[in-house]
Amino acid sequence: MGEKVEKTIDIEKVLQGKMGKKAKLVPRFVVSWLKHIIHEDEVNKFLWESRNISGTEWLTECVRYLKMTLDIKGMENLPDKNDGKLYTFVSNHPLGGQDGVTLGSIIGQHFDGKFRYLVNDLLLNLPGLKPVSIGINKTGKQSRDFPRMVEAAFQSENHILMFPAGLNSRKINGEIHDLPWKKTFISKSVEYQRDVVPIHFSGQNSKRFYRIAKFSDRFLPFNLAMLFLVDEMYKNVGKTFEIRIGKPIPWQTFDKSKTPLEWAQYVENKVYEL
Repeated sequence: MGEKVEKTIDIEKVLQGKMGKKAKLVPRFVVSWLKHIIHEDEVNKFLWESRNISGTEWLTECVRYLKMTLDIKGMENLPDKNDGKLYTFVSNHPLGGQDGVTLGSIIGQHFDGKFRYLVNDLLLNLPGLKPVSIGINKTGKQSRDFPRMVEAAFQSENHILMFPAGLNSRKINGEIHDLPWKKTFISKSVEYQRDVVPIHFSGQNSKRFYRIAKFSDRFLPFNLAMLFLVDEMYKNVGKTFEIRIGKPIPWQTFDKSKTPLEWAQYVENKVYEL
């Protein structure tokens, strides 16, 4: 008998939290399928075994657990941690799992844990991630708090790590590419005088994922593709990923010659040029 693993991720509880009494109406086979697709048992085992660590240390443990090999180019472009400045790190979001934990691990190690993610609030269910996260629920009751939470993040003494597309990449015209980047990181970086560091992360999910995402984005009122991200993460175990870190872009660059949205597009293009 192995030791009892306490459940951190409990699909039945998540459904109850999101649906209340209506959760009882979800057929058992659907609940079983959800548990399978999000690898409930495997994820809980990892979370239980890594329960005594959090933040950067936990993110680095995730990289090890997922057997990732990292080929990092441009480490010299990461700013000196003692230069007294705060930065906004922005990246494309091809995978939805590995890219998030990897960049958090790299930035967290370099800056002694002084960074915060702006993430989907569902990820706050991961105890190891919680200390370095500011959760954003763009659809529910938290959406009214979104500007306030972003404000608090940029006012803080932490570097910020963001995926400005908001969702992970889609297949667009045959290429894996982010959806258009949102402008928040530009306006806030200018307001709080943070230079912006562009990062490009290589990698892609399965063809199945992009088919589901295309269907979901076109026909459904919710992001069905998100359900498959954990399964995609396990499909990507043991792979090598190339990360390219660009030179910081001074915040003064983002002047009135372009709108914040145009500047966001400019930085997105820079990322894909890396």
